[in-house]
Amino acid sequence: MSESIRKVNVIGHLHPDTDSICSAISLAYLKGQTDDTEYEPRRAGTINRETSFVLKHFGFKEPALITSVRPQIKDIQIQDMRGIDPEMSLFSAWNLMGESKTDTLCITDPTGDLKGLIAVKDIANANMDVFDKTALSEAHTLYSNIVSTLKGELLLGDLVDKVAVGKVVVGTTPEMMEGNIQEGDTVLVTNRYETQRFAVESGASCLVVCNDARISNVVLDAARDRGCTVIVTPYDTFSAARLISMSVPVRARMLDAADVLRFSVNTTVDEARRTITQSRHRFFPVIDEDGHYSGLVSTPNLLSVNKKHVILVDHNERSQAVDGLEQAVIMEIIDHHRIGTIETESPALFRNEPVGCTCTILFSMYHEQGVEIPHDIAGLMMSAILSDTLAFRSPTCTPRDEHAARELARICGEDIDAYADDMFDAGAALDGRTAEEVFHQDFKVFSRGSARFGVGQGSFMTERSRKAAEALVGPYLEEGAAADELPMVFYLFTDVKHASSEMLYFGTNAERIVRQAFDVEPVDGVAMLPGVVSRKKQVIPALMATLQDYQKE
Repeated sequence: MSESIRKVNVIGHLHPDTDSICSAISLAYLKGQTDDTEYEPRRAGTINRETSFVLKHFGFKEPALITSVRPQIKDIQIQDMRGIDPEMSLFSAWNLMGESKTDTLCITDPTGDLKGLIAVKDIANANMDVFDKTALSEAHTLYSNIVSTLKGELLLGDLVDKVAVGKVVVGTTPEMMEGNIQEGDTVLVTNRYETQRFAVESGASCLVVCNDARISNVVLDAARDRGCTVIVTPYDTFSAARLISMSVPVRARMLDAADVLRFSVNTTVDEARRTITQSRHRFFPVIDEDGHYSGLVSTPNLLSVNKKHVILVDHNERSQAVDGLEQAVIMEIIDHHRIGTIETESPALFRNEPVGCTCTILFSMYHEQGVEIPHDIAGLMMSAILSDTLAFRSPTCTPRDEHAARELARICGEDIDAYADDMFDAGAALDGRTAEEVFHQDFKVFSRGSARFGVGQGSFMTERSRKAAEALVGPYLEEGAAADELPMVFYLFTDVKHASSEMLYFGTNAERIVRQAFDVEPVDGVAMLPGVVSRKKQVIPALMATLQDYQKE
C-alpha cells in the first residue's frame, strides 16, 4: 500500500444498522492485522438501539461519526509553524520570518489560543513609520526587547520592566537637548559625558549609550538614584535610532484574532478555496478540534489535496453513501446487496456475494487471510448475521450465513436463540424514543430511473411491540418523506417469530404500487404481507419492477 495513505476510513451506509456498524469494525480490525496502514471504522449516522445493545454487550464504543469524506484542511499539508508570544519584538518576528521562509506569524497565548496575526507588511509599515516617537511607551515595550533588538547589554534596570511613558529622542548637546527632553523619555547618546549626564538629570527613563561607549560611574550613580535604565549597544546612533522602534511587541501591530481569517481542521477544502478569494493574505491559521492554534496553511497548499481513502461496507448505492464520495478514493467495497450506482475513478476491489449479511463475507475473508477471530469481534459478526437474517428466518439467509453465525457463536460463547431474543427486544424497545428515531433506525433510499423512494424496516419479537411501533411511526411517514425529499416511503413492521410483515406507506400512487407489487388489497392504509420478511430480497425487487412498469406507461 502506498506510503502516502495515512488512514483509511471504513464506512457503512447512512442510517446504519447492526451489519453496517459491525462490518466496519470487523473489517477495520482484519485490515489492521494484514498491513501497517491505519484503518478506522466510522459511522455515517445515528446508531439504533439494537446496535447499541450489541456494542455494549461485547465491549465496544460507538465508531466516530463521519458526515462527509470531502477533503478537509486536515487532509492537506499544514505548516507546523509555532505560535509566537505576544511580547516578541517586531525585530525578532522579522528574523523568524526569514528563517522559516514565511511572511505570516500567528500570535498565541500560553494555552495555545489564537490572539492575532502579523504579516511581513505589518512589520514593514512599522519600520517606515519614522515619525512615531512614542511607539515604545504606547506599546508598553519590555526592556528585554530593546536589549535584544539593539544587541545591547543592560547596565542598570530590570529586563522585565516596560517603557511606560515618553518618546524616543536622540541626544546631541545639552544646549540642543534643553527643552526637548521630558520626564520618561528614552534618550540615545554617545560617549559625551555632558550629554549623558544632562539626559539623566532631565528625567530620562532610559539611557541608550551607542557605539559601546564608556559611561562614567558618576552618570551610572545618577541614573541609579533616579531609577533610569541604562543600556549599552554596539550600534551607532543612526542604526540604533532606526532599530529601536522594532523592539515594539508584535501585539501592538498584529491583526486581532477577531478579524483574522482562519480555518478549522474540519473545514472542507472547497469552502476554504471559496473563502480565500476574498483575502489578500497567502497564509491562514488552522484551528484544531479543541479550538487551539495548530499551524498555517498557504494558498498553494489548497491546490495540492490528499483525498480521503475509504472502504465501503454493506452498501454500494450512491444514495446510501456518506456525502462527498465523488471526491474520495474508494479502495474497496464489500457488500451483499444488488449492484448499485457508485462509480470509482480508478479500479477498486469489489466483493459482492449473494449472502444474507456482509459479516458472512468477512467471516470467509478472515479464514482466507489466516487471521484468528477474537471473541469480541466474533460477537459483533454473529450479531450482524442474526440481525440481517432475522435469526435465520429471512429468505435472504443462506447455509453460509447460518454456518458462519453458529461458528462465531461458538467463538464468543453465546447461545444463539437466547441472545437473538435479547438483541431484538433491545432494538424494539420504544421507551423514550421519538417517531423520527424509530423511522430512521433502519431506513434506506433507493432509485429506479427518475423515481426515488425510501424503505424502512423494524423487526419485532412480539405482536405488542410491533403494534406499538406502527402506532408511533405511521403518523410520521408523511413528515419523514418530506424531510428526506422523497415522493414515496414504505415501512415494514416485521414479526420475526411468525415470519410476516405489515407494510405502511405514504405518497402519490403508493397504495397502487403496493397493490400491484405484492398482489394484496391494503386495508386502512396497511398491507398484510405473510411470509415477507426481507427488504432486500422480497420488497425492493418487487417495488423496482413495479416502478419500472409505471415509467413505461
